[in-house]
Amino acid sequence: MLINERTGVIVATQVEVADTRASRRKGLLGRDSLDPSAAIVLSPCFAVHTAFMRFPIDVLFVNRNGVVVRVARDVGAWRMTASWRAHAVIEAAAGTATRQDVRVGDRLYVASESTHGRAVSWPVPA
Repeated sequence: MLINERTGVIVATQVEVADTRASRRKGLLGRDSLDPSAAIVLSPCFAVHTAFMRFPIDVLFVNRNGVVVRVARDVGAWRMTASWRAHAVIEAAAGTATRQDVRVGDRLYVASESTHGRAVSWPVPA
């Protein structure tokens, strides 16, 4: 689960990690949609493009500590967005950032059954 430390709200229940060159390059390409409860973390990454994407996404840029440094909402096809301060990017379904009240300065972390709700250090473990 991807959790916002400020609000305690679960941002995504299904988190996929793309931490190899091949998995980052593929990202969400080839998919018809992204479940509203899912997200993909691309690490390391500071810029993404939506060429060939079939649906809009929200893009959350986070630093090495998981702190949100930029939020790009409802990014449609054939766009590019970046943040030089980011270490990783979280791509989620369009509307997620607004629905889950994710803001610049929030710290996002991953919790799982094995961590019993305790924060896991960033970057996200595979």
